Amino acid sequence: MKKLSVLFLMGASVAFAQVDTKTSGKEEFVFSVIQNNAHGHVEDQCQTGTCWSFATVSFLEAEAMRIKKTEVDLSEMVNPRYMYSKKVDSYVRFQGKQQLGPGGLSHDVIQVMREYGVVPESAFSGFVNGATSYNHNVLDAYMESMSKLVLDRKLNESNPEWKAGVEALLDTYIGKLPTQFEYNGKKYTPETFRNELGLNPNDYVMLTSFSHHPFYSSFVLEVPDNWSKGQYYNLPISEFQNVADHALKTGYTIAWDADVSEAGFSFKNNIALLPQTPFKKEELFTQKPNEINVTQESRQADFDSFSTTDDHLMHIVGTSKDQWGNLYYITKNSWGEKNTAKGYQHVSQAYFKGKTVCMVVHKDAVPSDIRKKMGI
Repeated sequence: MKKLSVLFLMGASVAFAQVDTKTSGKEEFVFSVIQNNAHGHVEDQCQTGTCWSFATVSFLEAEAMRIKKTEVDLSEMVNPRYMYSKKVDSYVRFQGKQQLGPGGLSHDVIQVMREYGVVPESAFSGFVNGATSYNHNVLDAYMESMSKLVLDRKLNESNPEWKAGVEALLDTYIGKLPTQFEYNGKKYTPETFRNELGLNPNDYVMLTSFSHHPFYSSFVLEVPDNWSKGQYYNLPISEFQNVADHALKTGYTIAWDADVSEAGFSFKNNIALLPQTPFKKEELFTQKPNEINVTQESRQADFDSFSTTDDHLMHIVGTSKDQWGNLYYITKNSWGEKNTAKGYQHVSQAYFKGKTVCMVVHKDAVPSDIRKKMGI
C-alpha cells in the first residue's frame, strides 16, 4: 500500500490556508485554519445526484489515512452501481410509493462496504465509452422509465427477467462491477481491500437531532433520500454538536448531510451563514455576521415546515475562525475546485446547528459520556 508522507499532510494544510483567506475577492472575511485533518483531494460529481457517495467515500478515504496512514483514491461510482439495483427492486416492491431518484444517504455507502467491500478508483472509475466526466441524466431517466414500466405492465409477475435488464442498463451507463482487481502489485477482492484498509462498517454511527422522536434512541429518519430506511441515533443538539467538535479536535472527520438551499449558503463565496432577518443578500458575505440563535425548538420547526430539507452531503475535515473570532467547520464539497477556496467552504456553527440533517462519524469519535448514553 502507498504510505502517506508527512509532506502530504503538511501540504494539504498549507495549501488550504493559502488559497482561502478571502471571500470572492472581498477583504471582510479573513479565515484562519484551526485544524485541518488528513483527507484526499477534491472531486467533482458532475451531472449526477451522487453527492451521498462522493461525501462518504471522501470520509472513508480520510478514515484509511487515519487508521493505516495510507493514501487511497476510492471509487465513488461503485456505490450507486450496487445501490441502484437495490433501489429499483425496492421501488417495485413498494409499488412505486417511494423515492426513485439518484439520491441517497451515507449509510447506503456503509451498507455497500458491509455487504461487498470497497474498490479503488483505478479498478472502477464509473466512466464508460471513453468519458472523462460524469453525466447520469440519461441513466436516471431510463431507470425511472424502466421501473415504472415494470409496475405498469406487471412485469415483476409475468417477466421476472426484468432485473437482468436493470443490470444491463447499469453496466452500460456505470460499468460492470469488478470481483477481483490488482492494486499496488497485489490482488484483492472488494472485501479483502476493505479489510486491508482497516475499515470496519460496524465502527460507524449515524446521528441526528430532532425532537419528534425520543432522544437517546434510534429511528428511521423521515427524508425522501432515506429510501433504504436507515436508522439514525437521536441526540439533543448540544450533544450532537459536541460530537462534531470532539471528533474534529481528536483527528476524525465527518460525513455531513445538510440543507444547502438557504440564502446564506454560498459555494461561490466559500461560506455558509445563517443570518438573522431582515438582511441584504448583497451585503451578506461582506460584513461581520449576525446569525440566528439556533435552539432545539427552532431546528425542529424548520424541519417540520420543510424549511430544512435533505439537499446535499459533504465532508467536514476541520475547523477555522474568522477575524472576529467566530468558529466554522471546514467543509470539502464535491462540486470541483470551482470557487476561490478550491472546493472548500467555511460553515458557521449556527448553520451547522440549524441546517444539519444528519452525520456519520467513527464511534470512537463520540465522547465517552455520550457513548455511554448510546450504549456503544
